[in-house]
Amino acid sequence: MTSRKDHNVLKSHFLGAAIAVAATPIVADTEKYALDASHSQIVFSYDHFGFSTTTSMFSGFGGEIMWDKDDPAASSVSVTFPEDSLITGWDARTQHFMTGDFFGGDAGEEVSFASTSIEVTGEDTALITGDLTVNGVTKEVVLDATLNGQTDAHPMEGKPWAGFSATTTLLRSDFNLGAFAPMVSDEVAVQISVEAGKAD
Repeated sequence: MTSRKDHNVLKSHFLGAAIAVAATPIVADTEKYALDASHSQIVFSYDHFGFSTTTSMFSGFGGEIMWDKDDPAASSVSVTFPEDSLITGWDARTQHFMTGDFFGGDAGEEVSFASTSIEVTGEDTALITGDLTVNGVTKEVVLDATLNGQTDAHPMEGKPWAGFSATTTLLRSDFNLGAFAPMVSDEVAVQISVEAGKAD
């Protein structure tokens, strides 16, 4: 028969073990991947007066993906880069984009995207919903994303690596960038291609 003293000792040990278990951090299944700036780009295109399709891009940016291979819906992505890193291929156009007609040219203004949810739609596809901030305006957007490939050992980097592509369509006017619409189309087609390696 257990004495009251023994009972209290057992109770104390049990409570101590329970507290220790509760205080033990849960090991997450997600792993941090850093974007490879040399192979990550965002290309956007728009109709110019019905005569041509004009294309510009952002490239050389960083960001991170919290990647869960076994449960992609538990992953997340965040990217930030300066608006003035825009590449148009023509200096006069770049300068115009940085005026009050479009981005305004404010030093330090950034484009950012932070995912809020991921809906897996296929073996290698998903819809990534997130908050996009451009020109100081934040809107919810959905990226139609594809996992292009992944490996445990990149042939040159020697570590886990993954590549993704995504598309979406934005309205310039949603971000106070609607100058000259609709002659210059308000709709902008966006194509994203990124690589990311497991962070050290």
